[in-house]
Amino acid sequence: MSDFHVDTRRVRANFSHAAGSYEQHDALQREVQKLLLERLDFYLQQPARIIDVGAGTGRGSALLKKRYAKAQVIAVDAAVPMLRAAKAHAGWLRPFIRVCGEATALPLPDHSVDVLHSNLCFQWIDDLPALFGECARVLKPGGMLLFSTFGPDTLRELRAAWASVDQHSHVSRFLDMHDLGDAMINAGLRDPVLDVDRYTLTYSEPKDLLRELKGLGATHADRARERGLTGKHHFQRMLAAYDAMRVDGRIPATWEVVTAHAWGPPPGQSRRAKDGGEIASFSVDSLRGSRRR
Repeated sequence: MSDFHVDTRRVRANFSHAAGSYEQHDALQREVQKLLLERLDFYLQQPARIIDVGAGTGRGSALLKKRYAKAQVIAVDAAVPMLRAAKAHAGWLRPFIRVCGEATALPLPDHSVDVLHSNLCFQWIDDLPALFGECARVLKPGGMLLFSTFGPDTLRELRAAWASVDQHSHVSRFLDMHDLGDAMINAGLRDPVLDVDRYTLTYSEPKDLLRELKGLGATHADRARERGLTGKHHFQRMLAAYDAMRVDGRIPATWEVVTAHAWGPPPGQSRRAKDGGEIASFSVDSLRGSRRR
């Protein structure tokens, strides 16, 4: 995991540029959203505040508001154009708040969130201690974290096609489910449950997949990516290698999807800090009257 580094500026720029085209290409994202919302059946309370981290164009935020009409729903995204696009889903009947912010520095007080939801956003974050530390910080004790992300088998065919041409990095990498689970536990989140599903989408031509990735803003954002322009001959060789992978006349693209949920830690439970130490948090009320006179 130490060599996994994401260019956050590039991620923000990619999704900002894709704000107008995202919903023309988000069939998989909608399908994964259904899986994610099924996990809310485990949450038996009536939430007062829900945040949707990496809300994008706000479809998930609108579904959360529909399910919990009395809750305050806050759509958080680092790309302002995405939040502008989300306004279309924030109708006057079921409005939600739109806030620009990073998943690793959420603009919310400690222990103020009942449900933290994130659909296919966490794969663009390489600092898992900061990410899940923020989740643990803002969740109320017993609050629910539920998220989806991509696993390392995602786009394996495209990665293999490029690897047949050169050894440079052309496709984003994604973290293993076990790395995610360990990071959640280290942050103090309770009873994590993670599952993996694999989807194979098919296309007429390899370029159709590349066009879809660009339309989603899901293009290569590793810091290790090749910065120069790829030559036309080089690119054509990659397309030819991918074309040779056809199955029943179609181009396959694998998407490994991890869905997970966990629970906010009880008051005072320690979590590991970056320096290897531990941090424990208590509410002011719990400390009142504890000092002897």
